[in-house]
Amino acid sequence: MQKPPPQSVDFALKQTSPNIGAGAVTGDKLSCTYDLVEQMQYLYVRVVKAKDLPGKDVTGSCDPYVEVKLGNYKGVTKHFEKKSNPEWNQVFGFSKERIQASILEVFVKDKDVVVDDLIGRVVFDVNEIPKRVPPDSPLAPQWYRLEDRKGNKAKGELMLAVWMGTQSDEAFPDAWHSDAASVGPDGVTNIRSKVYLSPKLWYVRVNVIEAQDLVPSDKGRFPEVFVKAVLGNQALRTRISPSKTINPMWNEDLMFVVAEPFEEPLFLSVEDRVGSNKDETLGKCVIPLQVVQRRLDHKPVNSRWHNLEKHVIVDGEKKEMKFASRIHLRICLEGGYHVLDESTHCSSDLRPTAKQLWRLNIGILELGVLSAHGLMPMKTKDGRGTTDAYCVAKYGQKWIRTRTIVDNFMPRWNEQYTWEVFDPCTVITIGVFDNGHIHGGAGGAKDARIGKVRIRLSTLEADRVYTHSYPLLVLHSSGVKKTGEVQLAVRFTCSTLINMLHMYSHPLLPKMHYIHPLSVIQLDSLRHQAMQIVSVRLSRAEPPLRKEVVEYMLDVDSHMWSMRRSKANFFRIMGVLSGLIAVGKWFDQLCNWRNPITTILIHILFIILVLYPELILPTVFLYLFLIGIWNYRWRPLHPPHMDTRLSHADAAHPDELDEEFDTFPTSRPSDIVRMRYDRLRSIGGRVQTVIGDLATQGERLQSLLSWRDPRATTLFVTFCLIAAIVLYVTPFQVVALLIGLYALRHPRFRHKLPSVPLNFFRRLPARSDSMF
Repeated sequence: MQKPPPQSVDFALKQTSPNIGAGAVTGDKLSCTYDLVEQMQYLYVRVVKAKDLPGKDVTGSCDPYVEVKLGNYKGVTKHFEKKSNPEWNQVFGFSKERIQASILEVFVKDKDVVVDDLIGRVVFDVNEIPKRVPPDSPLAPQWYRLEDRKGNKAKGELMLAVWMGTQSDEAFPDAWHSDAASVGPDGVTNIRSKVYLSPKLWYVRVNVIEAQDLVPSDKGRFPEVFVKAVLGNQALRTRISPSKTINPMWNEDLMFVVAEPFEEPLFLSVEDRVGSNKDETLGKCVIPLQVVQRRLDHKPVNSRWHNLEKHVIVDGEKKEMKFASRIHLRICLEGGYHVLDESTHCSSDLRPTAKQLWRLNIGILELGVLSAHGLMPMKTKDGRGTTDAYCVAKYGQKWIRTRTIVDNFMPRWNEQYTWEVFDPCTVITIGVFDNGHIHGGAGGAKDARIGKVRIRLSTLEADRVYTHSYPLLVLHSSGVKKTGEVQLAVRFTCSTLINMLHMYSHPLLPKMHYIHPLSVIQLDSLRHQAMQIVSVRLSRAEPPLRKEVVEYMLDVDSHMWSMRRSKANFFRIMGVLSGLIAVGKWFDQLCNWRNPITTILIHILFIILVLYPELILPTVFLYLFLIGIWNYRWRPLHPPHMDTRLSHADAAHPDELDEEFDTFPTSRPSDIVRMRYDRLRSIGGRVQTVIGDLATQGERLQSLLSWRDPRATTLFVTFCLIAAIVLYVTPFQVVALLIGLYALRHPRFRHKLPSVPLNFFRRLPARSDSMF
């Protein structure tokens, strides 16, 4: 198969050379801990509190607030009503590259209905502000006497700390930034950088064994009993018990996903199918998960009998009645599994739930989110296009969110984050989004996706800094679009090489996945539930990591049908098989003596290997070693990225993309659905034919000894007897030599008709003639 042409240069990865430290302390590099980003200087003002403020209104009280002003930039604290000793403890950050003024003014004002009164101010010379270098302790705030506009002493004091620092300062994440001056006090929370942790997820295994002494309402019929289990928004049920008595048995496992802290109990109900759409509840029980036993290995936990309770109506009121019915259960929280909440092909964490089973980390992953450029306008404000971009990165249980750069198509974040690495065969995902909630986000606004980047750690060389500009590509119903580029710096530092290499001999998933494996259907359902739990929990944080962001990062819709993705996977398979096809073509050229010298050399090599069979395996492994060394010259020098050609995104038909972005269930008109259904039937017919052909070949092999065709089986068993006698009296090397020389014979001794064994095989019967 021919190698597909490379994708467009516009969609390609570009190596960059940003002005980062990367471990070298030169010039004005103040911190080596932030060596993957460009140093950004900030003027920080921490407004702590005030005391002895005078009253300004007729009641003798004041409603104070602080205004920090530097040139045209102005930051304001919240105001307190009727408080002369307020505490704010708020930080303001002014980017040094935007500073044009030489004086920093801090005003304390009294909130008024018409005009706010000035209580006093503190003035600083920007050139005299001290510089703080982490990891020094934070600068201690000091009391400053307030002055009026003429420089005279005023009543009251203000506690402040003013210093020059960088984005590595611990005050940076919570500071109000001058580049977000247009954001109101209510929207500041939504633009700050934050670190989030995914909730700790557990699998809950409910083994429903049996029930005893059930009391159905109709004692004249055989009860058809099943158990229904509900945990949060997850509901599962067992099959109807095959023993249709009042003591039914199931011995069936139900699996759920739950997150700590456990907020909801497990509800179980035993129900009797009394009609086609009618079930009667025979009893219920509620089990808090806090008391459920936790299991770390495959050893079974103790089973317990639980009493069933039933609600009856007495005088119009629901009353709870306890009776002798009970249910036998074995419930445990599975700590030996890894709860999958991501697509399996791009998982960032493979550790089991129980922390006692974790191995030591093998290294550190550092990510520097530098900048983006060429971003497309994502929304309209005041009649013009605008973008308020921020980045989200997810690896393991840790999510990071950079601050939002307001109204900028070339944002510079320069934020650096670190993760522990426990397995090199994992993937970090970085997404860029447009913040839709800065100005309140009315009307159900969502954070729009700008693009996503995945980096597999096993493709990175240890201790090397990768600085590249990644294209941000988004697939829409109209086709693939480039929405900009994001510049990242990545470094994977390995603590011990031996431990990392040893990881390649371990199973990918924890051992419980292999001792007690879950079915594919179970894994898909549990993964979907885990994704929903994670997205709901993170959307409840402050500021929230919104549901649409989490779902995009976790590829929540990766299992949905897509004609484009199916084509891409087919060509991926053909790409894998292309090596075998190339070997077949090469062997055919040998057999046809296209290059006589090569064929003669292969004859000589073949004779040597037959005469000295102990050289076969060393020759094979030496050949693979030489190929690997030869290919080292062309090894990839950059991490892989989103490939539009591999994904068949640049050549997808518009109708196929429209189908991919359709809702589930479909929202398209019936004629379009009918056309797509017919197309799917056509594709299914071809797949059905291929599967039928494969089954036919397998059945022909089975019919060699099944006597379905007595003459064919007679010929085959006779041949087997003769072959056994000949191979017994003839040395194996002679047989192998004769077969090889026959296969490599000159074209003069060949003919174009199929060989006798192939003719014989094609005449064997299959079961296809017995099918409707």
